Parts: sequence; structure tokens; C-alpha cells
Amino acid sequence: MDDSLFQSTMEELAALTETAGGQVVATLTQKRERPDSATYLGQGKVLELGQACETTGVEMVIFNDDLSPSQQTNLQKELDVKVIDRTQLILDIFAQRARSREGQLQVELAQYEYLLPRLSGFGIALSRLGGGIGTRGPGETKLETDRRHIRRRILEIKKQIDTIVQHRERYRERRRRNRVFQVALVGYTNAGKSSLFSRLTDAETLAEDKLFATLDPLTRKLRLPSGFTALLSDTVGFIQHLPTTLVAAFRSTLEEVKEADLILHVVDASHPDHTQHEETVNRLLKELGVGHVPMLIIYNKKDKLSEPFQPPLYKDSLVISAFDASDLVKVSHTVEKKIIEQMDPYQTVVPASDGRLVTRLEHETVVQHREWEEQTESYLVEGFVWTESPLYETLTASASSHEERETNHDFDHPATT
Repeated sequence: MDDSLFQSTMEELAALTETAGGQVVATLTQKRERPDSATYLGQGKVLELGQACETTGVEMVIFNDDLSPSQQTNLQKELDVKVIDRTQLILDIFAQRARSREGQLQVELAQYEYLLPRLSGFGIALSRLGGGIGTRGPGETKLETDRRHIRRRILEIKKQIDTIVQHRERYRERRRRNRVFQVALVGYTNAGKSSLFSRLTDAETLAEDKLFATLDPLTRKLRLPSGFTALLSDTVGFIQHLPTTLVAAFRSTLEEVKEADLILHVVDASHPDHTQHEETVNRLLKELGVGHVPMLIIYNKKDKLSEPFQPPLYKDSLVISAFDASDLVKVSHTVEKKIIEQMDPYQTVVPASDGRLVTRLEHETVVQHREWEEQTESYLVEGFVWTESPLYETLTASASSHEERETNHDFDHPATT
């Protein structure tokens, strides 16, 4: 890891600590070829860290990496303070912020699976240090019970999650049958996804200037300028070095991305490491198998920029502020344009008596022109229809019959000169 990337992850660790409710008192780093197998840091650095703990009176040391159970146990003995790693810190934030039943179960499962191999070293530390960061979720007494009890609890949680997942899959299957166009908001944590989501859908969602403000999947209707209605899903924020187990724990919100027909990748343009954040998200999207899905990159927070932002010319992107009404209009029009790129044009005639079809065309297609024909008492409607829409075959057949009628009409009434 190069120095600039390392510094970025350290700043992120500080932000994670503050999000969890902690306060950073001091930072200590060491450059080594490889971590020490027993204490992660070299022995001299451990002594220096111990002295710093005594001087500052801190109650906890947080490592910017995953510690093995033995490393964590040894460090707690050497330092005589609570020691947690990056994964445990993120789990703590997840425990605070999960709201849905599934989210809470996923957090509890991830915590138990993380803590199970560490139980032998945690019993004394937990009883001595009490609550605080790193102990939310499963209670201390539960962690001190035997491993068989915890393994039983893990099996119970997995069964409950499977039931919820099956229910959600049935709901998704209904959505797939109805062929509703789905748009997913993705991006690095704290990029402004929830702010954009709430303003585009008029939904009351949590939007805080903190990491992982959104954990549970949230989907709302998105009404575009033409009247076309899609579904917009907000998702958990990505982060560098997010352990695979934590990504799996929130597969529910990431599955919304797998179902997406268009991805809106939100980037905090005001962040000094926005390029690194963008690359992290793109890499994780490829790992999820959605690198082929059409994407619009939205460089957000232009109101916080000290100088004009120039996005790469080769990328399909916008520079906006989620709090600027004119920018939101621009986003809506651009999203509609991106959706039209996946559609086919149609032209159909709808009798005045078929008001239901007129309404469906307004919501399920992008209507570009509608004209009332007095002679036939019908509407001539032109627009674009998504190839996966239930209306696609109907409108395609209607267009063919309309062309046939026009051709026959021309033969019946030949032009005169």
C-alpha cells in the first residue's frame, strides 16, 4: 500500500471511530514488511503504544487492519486496555444503524461469527471493560457462554434470515413478472446517496454526514419528467477493505444492485480521495457481476467545491448538488435519457374509450407525443417502450397493424396528379 492510500485509510478509520461515537486522541503508525505474528506491531512499538495509553488515559486502541484472535489477546494483555480491529469497529456501526429485522439479524450473525474464535480471550476483557464501542449487539453474558450455545444461535439466525430472503425473493419475482424498470443508487459511504434518494423520490430517509448512514435496502417509486415510473433503490455505502463477510451480511441491499437495469454511481466530488473512492466502488461492482449494467456517474456536493470540477470526458456523468433544485431536474432528465437508450420507439392508436391503456402508457412508457384525432375519436401516441415491459409486445403488434392500415389506406386512395 502506498503512502497516500495508507493515509487515506487512516483518515477513514478516524471517521469510522467518530461515527461509532468515539474520539480520536492520538494516532500511531509503524512501517514494516509484514505484521508481527504475535502482536501485529513490533515489540518496541508495542511498548511505545503502552506508554501513550498510560499518558493519555485512553480506554481503547483501534487497529486499521484485521487482527488474529491471538494478536488481539496478546495486545490486550500488553496494553491493559480494550483492543479492537477495523472489522469489529464497522460491525459496531452496523449494530447501531441496522433498522430492519433482517438487517439486525445479519449484524448479529456477523458479530457472532467474528467473535466465536475470539471467545477465549474476550471473556476477561469484556467483564473488566464493560460496554462501549465494539460490544453492541450480542450481550457480554452471551459471549461468555459456551461455544455450543453460540453455534446454536448462529443456526437459528441463519434459518430466520433464509425465511426473510425467501419472502423477499417472492416479492422480487413479482416485480420481475411486472417488468418494472429498476434503478440503483450506489457509491462510497457518505457520498450523498440518501440525500439524493430522498429528494428524487420525496421519501423521508436518514441523511447524515456520517459513514454508513444507510444500511437497510430502501426502494421507492421514481417519477420521471415524461411521467414514466421506475423503482429507485438506495443501497449500503461501499468502503475500502470492507471484509467479505460484511458484504455478504448485507447481501439484501446489494442484491438490489444485481436486479438493476441502470446504476447511478454517486461520488463525493469534494472529497480529496474521490478518485480512489470511485475505483473502489467500480471494483466491487465488477466483483458483484454487475459491471455490464449501464451506469451514470453523479459527481455530488459541488456546493462544497473550492474550484470548478472537471469530470473525465469519456465518462457519462453529471456534476451536481443534491440540494440544488435545478440540478435535480437535470438528474431526472438525464436518467430518463439513459433509460430511453434501452428502449424501442413505438406508435399506437388508442380509442378514447380505453382510458386505462392511456394511463398505462403515461406511467409505463416514455410518451413523447400524444395527439387527439377527431375523425376516429382516438389518440395517436408516440414514444419509447422498454423491451422488457409487459406492454412491449402489445405496442409492437399495434405498430405493425397501424402500418398495415396506413398502407391499405394508400392503395384505396391513390394519389392523383
